[in-house]
Amino acid sequence: MGGSRANSYPTLQLMVDANGDYAIEDAKHLAKLDKYGLTMIEQPLSYSDIYFHSKLQKSIETPLCLDESIHSLEDAITAVELGSCRIVNIKEGRVGGMAEAVRIAEYCHKNGIPVWSGGMDETGIGRAFNIHLQTAPAFTIPGDTSETKLYFKEDIVTPPVTLDQDGYISIPEGSGIGVKVEEDMVKKFEMKREELV
Repeated sequence: MGGSRANSYPTLQLMVDANGDYAIEDAKHLAKLDKYGLTMIEQPLSYSDIYFHSKLQKSIETPLCLDESIHSLEDAITAVELGSCRIVNIKEGRVGGMAEAVRIAEYCHKNGIPVWSGGMDETGIGRAFNIHLQTAPAFTIPGDTSETKLYFKEDIVTPPVTLDQDGYISIPEGSGIGVKVEEDMVKKFEMKREELV
């Protein structure tokens, strides 16, 4: 992997996501990944192991990225101060919304911690928020927002998120977050409706 990537795609960023499946006892095994020049190892230990992430980060060269461990600005501050990671994945749905996501991004940016944003199963509303968030200066690592059609046959917004021929996603430019919520599609997929007066 290392040699062919370096020769054919020297600027290609590769990372691995362990989804918390390792333990601190696996540090020597994870250190073997250093030779590949990965951009990051995402969430190698349990989301609750911020302390042991700091021990692991000190024992390997590859930057660790915390994802599920970061639920708030306070979590990000703790992780950065302990040296638990050198990259943070910010998901605004997980951290409580756009305002908290921006606060985390600004804190990380001021402290030299690169950030990026991932997403998977958000509707077009969440995808639009992801795209706008990923345009902030702190987001220096490409996000992994994907086309709507990879997860949904139909979405509740127009236009759907699509890739252009070069693999880029356009920033939604309409009013608000740039997409229109289609009420008929919301009604089609709703399971329960409650009106507040």
